[in-house]
Amino acid sequence: MNYSHTFILAICTGLFLSFCSRAQDQRIIAEGAELTVVSDDFEFTEGPAADKNGDVYFTDQPNNRILKWTAKDNSVAVFMEKAGRANGLYFDAEGNLVACADEDSELWKINGNKEVEVLVSDYKGKRLNGPNDLWIDPKGGIYITDPYYQRPYWERTEKEIAEERVYYLAPGATELKIVASDLEKPNGIIGTPDGKKLYVADIGAGKTWSYSVAEDGSLTNKELFTNLGSDGMTIDEKGNIYLTGDGVTVFNPEGKKIERIKIDRDWTANVTFGGEDLKTLFITAMNSVFILEMEVRGVR
Repeated sequence: MNYSHTFILAICTGLFLSFCSRAQDQRIIAEGAELTVVSDDFEFTEGPAADKNGDVYFTDQPNNRILKWTAKDNSVAVFMEKAGRANGLYFDAEGNLVACADEDSELWKINGNKEVEVLVSDYKGKRLNGPNDLWIDPKGGIYITDPYYQRPYWERTEKEIAEERVYYLAPGATELKIVASDLEKPNGIIGTPDGKKLYVADIGAGKTWSYSVAEDGSLTNKELFTNLGSDGMTIDEKGNIYLTGDGVTVFNPEGKKIERIKIDRDWTANVTFGGEDLKTLFITAMNSVFILEMEVRGVR
């Protein structure tokens, strides 16, 4: 072999190893992992949120209950009945479970003894459309999406607030602040761990937007993240964003699609990371919940 051939081989080998390294870096699903049904004994599952131990709480909204998946033994048990028709859930820094209580369009805080504190019940005297999903920032401020979905258990049949908005409840505040009012039907919402960027899915328009978060919690620099809406959503340690609906579709921080997880259900409602090491993707879809072991971790 002459020097030129040796040189070319070295370059090709280097390129191949570089490609393999990049491919491995981009892999987010654990090698050999398979999607597993935890249970399909529900009516419609939503709102998964992991506590400090990695156990995941989720809702079965038609049956008005919150359930708990215990990561250690892969078991599911009822946590709370008469749960305000809770939809989206999220844990605050003190370990309280904050819930979008859809029955009376409220925002609840549920402590470890299952005692409920109503954080928000209206906006300037008008009933909210129906708090759907939420994210809590590092300072303890709460963002909620407020789309209108007519529920069979409501007596009302129309909105009191025309706009379907995103609101912010500042730490210690009792009144909501409007932070986005130009969306058709905001639904899924998630922020980055540093609290500097917020993603909001407009499921009505079929788009997901990113915003910069100001010091007071207001949103600026609205930019299109991807031409795909979402029900629920989550984020991993690399900043990848997980959107739901037709399975789970994953985008890198630049908005490039990097993965599609097919779910054998008509609709995939929500997703989060759980497990002791936050490397278990927990997925709610119709009457079922699924888990999938991942190469990447979620973020608290």
